[in-house]
Amino acid sequence: MESFEHLRQTGGVSINDIHDEALIEHFVNGIGRRAFLLTPAFPFLFIGTIKDVVEDLLVMDVETTHIAQLENREWHIHIDSIEVFFIERDNGPRIPNVSD
Repeated sequence: MESFEHLRQTGGVSINDIHDEALIEHFVNGIGRRAFLLTPAFPFLFIGTIKDVVEDLLVMDVETTHIAQLENREWHIHIDSIEVFFIERDNGPRIPNVSD
């Protein structure tokens, strides 16, 4: 089996490329669903509905952050900047409505 370093040197696909594509595809499959995101940079927390994925940007209708003035807006979030996330699925747990 070839090493990933060898693949990188010969123009093959790297594990990082595979990871990035899989992550983008995961968010594409979540379009129309609610998601919870944490990022290392301000404003740190987003809860809302995934509207679209444009290349490696997540377009989200944000209903809740920890700063009320930033809520109820459309945000474009670089997928690489997302540290932790959860996307609701039909048979899984729901994200609580924390704005009440």
